[in-house]
Amino acid sequence: MRFLMLNWRDPKNPRAGGAERVSRAFLAALVSRGHQVYWFANAFEGCAPEENVDGIEMVRGGGKGSSIIKAIGWYRFQPRFDLVIDQHHGIPWYAPWWCKTNSIAYIHEVLGPIWNAFYRWPWSAIGRCQERWTHWLYRRVPFWTPSDSTKNALLESGVREVKVIPNGTDTTPLSELESKPLDQPLRLVAVSRLAPNKRVDHAIQVVRILERQGIKARLTIVGTGESASQLKQTAKDYELGDAIVFAGQLTEAEKNEALRDAHILVHTSIREGWGLNVIEANAMGTPAVVYPVAGLVDSTVDGDTGLVAVAEDPKAVADSLVELMRMPEKYQRLRVNAWRRSMTFQWKEVLPQACDWLEEQASRPRRAS
Repeated sequence: MRFLMLNWRDPKNPRAGGAERVSRAFLAALVSRGHQVYWFANAFEGCAPEENVDGIEMVRGGGKGSSIIKAIGWYRFQPRFDLVIDQHHGIPWYAPWWCKTNSIAYIHEVLGPIWNAFYRWPWSAIGRCQERWTHWLYRRVPFWTPSDSTKNALLESGVREVKVIPNGTDTTPLSELESKPLDQPLRLVAVSRLAPNKRVDHAIQVVRILERQGIKARLTIVGTGESASQLKQTAKDYELGDAIVFAGQLTEAEKNEALRDAHILVHTSIREGWGLNVIEANAMGTPAVVYPVAGLVDSTVDGDTGLVAVAEDPKAVADSLVELMRMPEKYQRLRVNAWRRSMTFQWKEVLPQACDWLEEQASRPRRAS
């Protein structure tokens, strides 16, 4: 079979993130089953127009406002595909109306309030309205998403068919858990692209609140992004000194070591498609305390593998941490449960069901040309 994914970014794009990592794994699995797989993405500075990555034929062209036209022009000269995967990141590719074959919509999260983090009114309102209208327009197209939270949001917008397949993780769980007493200084870690929608400043505020309550804490921030300088200034303004460590972009091995060393992962994003780094932390024997938002309430099972704060507020996270420090036996139970659950999100568990479903979609009777 022939598969095509349309995505604004590919794994080699400097702005690639978790969505591209998991997409690459799914498509590489299709290649391993003997299928022809293509990925069309925006061009970026210094990129090759075409190259093969893990057996996936990468094709790049255009940028914001032009890549859809480039994709259509390229597509017209290709042998017919069995399935086109139209990956949405706020704005879709509108593939069902020009690909003339089977198509599905692949979406990690409904952006919703994330529009407000990047754009001022009225553009934020226009973006949110456009997103709702897009989902209604795609209501007859099968959707693929990693979480029940996103599924529910899509169903509320009128989408009729949504398949939930959780994201897998490249992080291999520890073979056994070593001792990690919950003592001071409390070692916290945040792993994230440093962007407005991730609200890493809230994690910094958590440390400030804990310090004011007499609890020593240290937060290691892993990642880079456009908000880095602003976040460093915030930490300086709060006079937190060595309590905040900006580790920057780490290798996978270094990131895993940071997750393994930490007592708790703190995640204060506006919302997520799934919360991949929660499962990565769990694999290293580290539970998470997260905001009660879409995606994070799916990757964290409240009271079982981690804690979901009662509100989207740094004090709520700090309160959860203080309470947990008073119950070391609960912390150890969360660690064990999180570690065991992470084993169910290994790629060997996730990829077969994803490939089976994608092949099923490709085998459907085709639209008329």
